[in-house]
Amino acid sequence: MAFLSLERVSKEFGTFTAVCDVDLAIEKGEFVSLLGPSGCGKTTTLQMIAGLVEPTKGRISLDGRDITHEKPNRRGLGVVFQSYALFPHMTVAQNVAFGLEMRRIPQAERTERVREALALVQLSAFADRYPRQLSGGQRQRVAIARALVIAPPVLLLDEPLSNLDAKLREEMQFELRRIQRKVGTTTIMVTHDQAEALSISDRVVVMESGRMTQVDAPYRLYEQPSNAFISSFVGKTNLLAGTWRRGGASSGAEIGGVLLETPAPEIADGTPVTLSIRPEKILLCDAGAGRLDGRVASRFFLGSQWLFTVETPLGIMTVSIPNHGEEPPAEGSPVGLDWSPANLRVIADNAAAA
Repeated sequence: MAFLSLERVSKEFGTFTAVCDVDLAIEKGEFVSLLGPSGCGKTTTLQMIAGLVEPTKGRISLDGRDITHEKPNRRGLGVVFQSYALFPHMTVAQNVAFGLEMRRIPQAERTERVREALALVQLSAFADRYPRQLSGGQRQRVAIARALVIAPPVLLLDEPLSNLDAKLREEMQFELRRIQRKVGTTTIMVTHDQAEALSISDRVVVMESGRMTQVDAPYRLYEQPSNAFISSFVGKTNLLAGTWRRGGASSGAEIGGVLLETPAPEIADGTPVTLSIRPEKILLCDAGAGRLDGRVASRFFLGSQWLFTVETPLGIMTVSIPNHGEEPPAEGSPVGLDWSPANLRVIADNAAAA
């Protein structure tokens, strides 16, 4: 039995369905991210787990106990909000101790648990400071310490890094994962940032229009997206619409009179399909030496890599290559594009296979 489970959980606001028939089983100690664009239902799902929103239907259970209709304070879950919600008139130590005081934990035990929590988030030296005296990353760690000090069975994170600048956000991703692994608390995080979800999660739940569309390990989600939405939302990709052609020696998608060969399950000849290939899976080569010729429309230097848009008979394609210290082809240059057929993913949303 899963440690935390949602069974056909839905939430309706009048005639609008925010979340529809969500089934999700989370194991003890797992780090799971709910990923999707704004309005997809991920925050509403988190709020139903927290008890802040009442499900319209369905069942939520924690360690075998039905908590669907329990009040938030009875669930004992740790929650970190996007705004951190720290008390400005309290010191760091007082903020972290607040939940323990509400639970009437004795003073000596309270002091020790606060000390341990601050050490965990590397803020022991900041115990007597006030939130206004801290950086954004430090305030975020105080909020995490306050949530963890009560030893919750589940930690819920609602866009916890969204208020940080890009560099600090990246650093805090890995800090958050370090803390979670050390404590071993089952954690659910809501985010719209696919890089954030992929980098620190055990599994990622992609949501679209209130429904779960794929639940998978980050690597499989990226390499084997189940539909065109996931393929384009989780990372960059090139989507090529064509018609499946089955031949004696080869099969593939015909696009603009060009047959792109790729291994795929049984798909009927003539079926409309979409192919997906990631920009980093395409190699730039000399014109005439690849599977497709084109011309560089634009190029962008990103430090560790170059990003190209290339005009081809199949349309504009995006290509990403590592920066090896040499200047690559200039805008307007003829180039060839090459790839392994195995890197072409067939996304047959309207076909019998994917």
